[in-house]
Amino acid sequence: MTVDTKSGKKEKVRKMFNEISYRYDFLNHFLSMGIDILWRKKLVDLLKKQHPKYVLDVATGTGDLAITASRIEAIKIIGVDIAEEMLAVGRKKINQKKLDHKIELRLGDSENLPFETGTFDAAIVAFGVRNFENLDKGLTEMYRVLSVKSKVYILEFSMPEKFPIRQLYHFYFKNILPLIGRVISKDRVAYTYLHDSVQEFPSGEAFLNRLNKAGFENASQLKLSFGIASIYVGEKA
Repeated sequence: MTVDTKSGKKEKVRKMFNEISYRYDFLNHFLSMGIDILWRKKLVDLLKKQHPKYVLDVATGTGDLAITASRIEAIKIIGVDIAEEMLAVGRKKINQKKLDHKIELRLGDSENLPFETGTFDAAIVAFGVRNFENLDKGLTEMYRVLSVKSKVYILEFSMPEKFPIRQLYHFYFKNILPLIGRVISKDRVAYTYLHDSVQEFPSGEAFLNRLNKAGFENASQLKLSFGIASIYVGEKA
């Protein structure tokens, strides 16, 4: 089974993440050697400068980015995701950290957000946009629900360009990561999909062009860890 076909990608992604939800957090931190935690903190450092009061966390998964963002002085952070089992894990974490007064997780489709136009002061995403069935629609929806002069912050894997980082990165993602992921998660598809989805994602200048197409202005890319990941920022004029 593959999850990168145009037909039914959303349902396959939903099923896949529901099935690995119980091991998702452990595998994320283990396979990245904890660097993903630092990447999220970097995004929140950028977010904090905007002083948003109402934040939308798109494709929130188990809520890691929303929890990291809870240290800013926002009134409310709402996370949406299509995988109920991922949200269930996230709600447990939020309750344990006593953050349920500030963070709310909802079942929702990132490409059809259940919010009025101009609802949020900022939108954030960590490793979620490459899972959209329709990337342009998802970006356009985030643009719609943002208020004027608000920003979107997107953390996503990207392809490093320099030797030997690019070659090592590709080998790890294609061979080592899927093997460890399969053994621990007992899922034959999920971590092969991770490699494939990163390969297919229009990173760098191509993604900046997609942000511009969705209406965002002043789009920029901040490369992290030799270009292994990037934070993309766009502003709603």
